[in-house]
Amino acid sequence: MKILEDGICSIKSIKVSGYREGKYGVMVIYHENSTAAAVYTKNKVYAAPIDVTRKHIADGNISAIIVNSGNANCYTKEQGIENANKMAKIAADYLDIKVEDVAVASTGVIGRQMPMDILEPIAIKSLESLDNNREVANNAADAILTTDTVRKECAVEGQLEDGTKFRVAGLCKGSGMIAPNMGTMLGFITTDLEVPRDQLEAMLRESVKRSFNMVVVDGDQSTNDTVILMSTNEVKGEVDDNFKEALDYVCQSLAKQIAKDGEGAKHFLEVECSGARSEDDAITVARSVVSSSLVKSAIFGADPNWGRIITAMGYSGVDFDPDEVSISLIAGENKATIVDCGVVMTYEDPAILENAEAIMKNKDIRINVSLNDGDSTAVAYGCDLTYDYVKINAEYTT
Repeated sequence: MKILEDGICSIKSIKVSGYREGKYGVMVIYHENSTAAAVYTKNKVYAAPIDVTRKHIADGNISAIIVNSGNANCYTKEQGIENANKMAKIAADYLDIKVEDVAVASTGVIGRQMPMDILEPIAIKSLESLDNNREVANNAADAILTTDTVRKECAVEGQLEDGTKFRVAGLCKGSGMIAPNMGTMLGFITTDLEVPRDQLEAMLRESVKRSFNMVVVDGDQSTNDTVILMSTNEVKGEVDDNFKEALDYVCQSLAKQIAKDGEGAKHFLEVECSGARSEDDAITVARSVVSSSLVKSAIFGADPNWGRIITAMGYSGVDFDPDEVSISLIAGENKATIVDCGVVMTYEDPAILENAEAIMKNKDIRINVSLNDGDSTAVAYGCDLTYDYVKINAEYTT
């Protein structure tokens, strides 16, 4: 695969835009008559735009996505649905398309009505700047940020087994309220390859399972999570595993970027569970460790606390033998095996503990846990829990 530099605009036939004033922003992605699939939060309390988007995308076709930041439009009852439909209509009227062909997403404060008097002119200004270039790709990524500190994007060019070249490009936002089953994150992925709707949806769900659903910043599951995959259907070819590989790469890259930009984060954390009886077991154990507040605190404190790791594994609900577990800490080429088949190694060899402590001071840390009971593996992504996380969320408006 070839990494592309133009972000979401690497798909040259789409047009995007972004404009913001203060804490409010609006992003638009446009390509008429696209095939689309989506996944959403599993939170029982979900935002009004999800209700609207589910209906609009039900036939597998959309032409535009309009996204606002600054207000989540969640827990806003009938007025919230009306405002989500208004956002869709703003885009539809400007682009001269059916309102049913517009997907809607929102991110921001929960429980407040959308300030349409502020957002409508911002949306119009955004729509007026629709284009395809590096500048508008930046503007689009910036428009949907909330507590994020950096843009998050990824684009690649791949090749099918028959030699056909295709592209996959995406952007997302997310920094806090991130937990498995999608966190406060919005993701928008595009491809120029023609993919049948059923196949598009199945591939998206599989990719999300191994990427966005493996990210944990704070364990709070959001109300607004949405990932939409659009195909412009320009490139014809027999869809194969090479497309799946490219889609997985983009989704996992975006997921890692979310974890690295976790609210207040100082360290990026990967947790790999190997040697599990099934992939679901591996996923569950990896998520449990990366979700643990005590493990996250230990990462912040550069403490190689194997007790917290094995404890998080133990309450995951997965059946395994603790006396067979191995735990290693890794940073770059440096590795310290602190538990080997149930035996704590640091008691007999202080050098292992010293090395583990040195590893924990790195910015990027990997924890490998092996159940030594099978062939399945899964990787979860997260970050440490810091004083700044508490400060950011203590000062976030209610």
